[in-house]
Amino acid sequence: MSQAVASSPGIQHRPIGAHLVGSVPLADSESVFRAAATSLGSRLRRIPDGETGIRTNWIQWQWPLLAQVDQLQTADEAPGPWGPRFQLRPGSVITASDLPDTGYRDAALESWQVFSRLKQEGVIASAARFQVCLPTPLAVTHIRIVPADQAAVEDAYEHKLLEELDGIIDAVPAEELAVQWDTAVEFALLEGLLDTFVAEPESDILERLVRLGDHVPSGVEMGYHLCYGDVEHQHFVQPADTGKLVAIANGVAAGLNRPLNWIHMPVPRDRSDDAYFEPLRELRLHPRTELYLGLVHITDGVDGANARIEAARRAVNEFGVATECGLGRRPPETIPALLDLHADVAALMS
Repeated sequence: MSQAVASSPGIQHRPIGAHLVGSVPLADSESVFRAAATSLGSRLRRIPDGETGIRTNWIQWQWPLLAQVDQLQTADEAPGPWGPRFQLRPGSVITASDLPDTGYRDAALESWQVFSRLKQEGVIASAARFQVCLPTPLAVTHIRIVPADQAAVEDAYEHKLLEELDGIIDAVPAEELAVQWDTAVEFALLEGLLDTFVAEPESDILERLVRLGDHVPSGVEMGYHLCYGDVEHQHFVQPADTGKLVAIANGVAAGLNRPLNWIHMPVPRDRSDDAYFEPLRELRLHPRTELYLGLVHITDGVDGANARIEAARRAVNEFGVATECGLGRRPPETIPALLDLHADVAALMS
């Protein structure tokens, strides 16, 4: 079912509110739920559990799990920027049954119990959904597996991750659940920054993203966080503009056989120029698909966000606000002010 519907600048701006990408470095999921609900209230349609504890640094916690796999061994190469990689042992094959649980299902089900209780207590708004953030299998395998073995391990990891997603879907009522696919390493591939087995990056990435999205039942909300990385608060390369982001957004919107509920895109702090946002004029989303722009930066607050909002509004008619990436690498003591800043910036859209 195609989601492709042209958006046109110049019509009334409908406030969408704010979106939290995922990680929030507070003590535990209850702290995250309470802080987000307090600061943002009805401006937040979905609340993630913050990926607290060992999950705080995105997919790094998957390394010790892969180290348990008998079919894998440390690669005979110098460690890269994310540490050592694995390769298949000579003569080995690998399937989903060879992998340990990734931990995403167990973490989600534990957090869901907290979310459900807080909603019953009235802390969380009745309309808010529980947001589960998952990495793409392509991301995990490219960071942790040598190119020669990426295809084999990706297939096994995808089957394992989707099995765990099915467990989440079985446990959480559809009307309470939202699933986000974190899509970052894909843009490193599109920019030619990583060695890879992928032959045709854009088409191969779109095929995977659509397959992952279509695995989520239509009654469950589903969206994508598009990202250019956040290592020490730096992108792996600064996007020249929103062109590649728009190409991927349009591709998944057109390819999905289910609704696309939201798309999130980053906006670098120094980009309040028309050139960065110009490709958004070519964005083709269904009117009910929410667009969130990651233009909230704590370093320049409401004034900086407002400059980026005004530039974005010259290219696209409706959007909500977010940060560029998750907050997991940020000092915990800065989080309350940053959540309040989300609310202040979202108010500019009203």
